[in-house]
Amino acid sequence: MGSMTTGWYYMAKGWMRKSRRVGPISEPDLLACIQKGKIEPSTLLQSSKTKGKWVPMSSVGPAMKAWHKFHPAHHK
Repeated sequence: MGSMTTGWYYMAKGWMRKSRRVGPISEPDLLACIQKGKIEPSTLLQSSKTKGKWVPMSSVGPAMKAWHKFHPAHHK
């Protein structure tokens, strides 16, 4: 594993509907969460690639590409 990976964070629904930050996780782990449906297009993501800003997954091209691959029924 010689390449650098970005540490990603995401907001998960926690106890009593409170959001909590999860991470850092690697890009392969992020893709696994997308595949399992833990992360959806409305989920907020943050990493150095988003310049530290929280953005919806729907605005992250590679993440949405993975979402459409793993969840074709949701593709419009």
